[in-house]
Amino acid sequence: MHWLFTGRLSVDKLKVKIADLPQSLQGTKLVQLTDFHYDGVRLSEELLEQALAATNEAEPDIIVLTGDYVTDDPRPIHQLALRLKHLQSRRGIYAVLGNHDIYYKNSKAEVTSALTSTGIHVLWNEIAYPFGQELPIVGLADYWSREFNPGLVMNKLNSATPRIVLSHNPDTAKILQQWRVDLQLSGHTHGGHIVLPGLGPVVFHYQKLLKQLPPKLLRWQPLLLGDCSKVVRHWEWAKGFHQVSHNQLYVNRGLGTYRPGRLFCPPEVTVITLINQ
Repeated sequence: MHWLFTGRLSVDKLKVKIADLPQSLQGTKLVQLTDFHYDGVRLSEELLEQALAATNEAEPDIIVLTGDYVTDDPRPIHQLALRLKHLQSRRGIYAVLGNHDIYYKNSKAEVTSALTSTGIHVLWNEIAYPFGQELPIVGLADYWSREFNPGLVMNKLNSATPRIVLSHNPDTAKILQQWRVDLQLSGHTHGGHIVLPGLGPVVFHYQKLLKQLPPKLLRWQPLLLGDCSKVVRHWEWAKGFHQVSHNQLYVNRGLGTYRPGRLFCPPEVTVITLINQ
């Protein structure tokens, strides 16, 4: 999509406090990329190149990818995987899949195979230990898949162990409140695409308005913005950092762009530095 509809790439930097973070991991740097939608329409080659360059320039210890590499047809993943091969990090690249990556019957297998072939570790209800046992990385199955079962993975970890959770859909933060999640990294929302400065995503306020309408007026909903709750229920978590009960959540605005485009919601590369609480 043309940059006029997409906006300039933003490299967002933040520090996140992690309780019980080992001193040896103080200052650990993560870079998050998400929602590429690499299909020849929603992400330009120029923007992708800028995102890859910004990621490498940050010199991360680890790179995490949080889903939606393609839009529907999985075939473009092979070209994208070749581009992602240029990413550089000290301790590897870890990824989870999004709802678009499992759109067709064989999409999950094709996307996983393509990413794995370039050295990317795809986690589907799995735990990885790039930093050793002291800071595991949990990768969950997509929320809308039949295999989403966080308990299967989270219950394997000691509650005293800090951990980072990769989960494409931020709505999962509601479910994950029953476990310790020092930092959940998600995407999926594209930041809401259209944001009102000082007020947040338009869709969040639209959802609030719907709750106040009488039932008779709700029948006109499809003629407005549609049922946005089918994307996520918690649009208040559409972008940025959030405290969800005792857990922490960060939602990246993604790289891909859908029409009508982005407004005050630029595509994002996130650079996160972990510090002791």
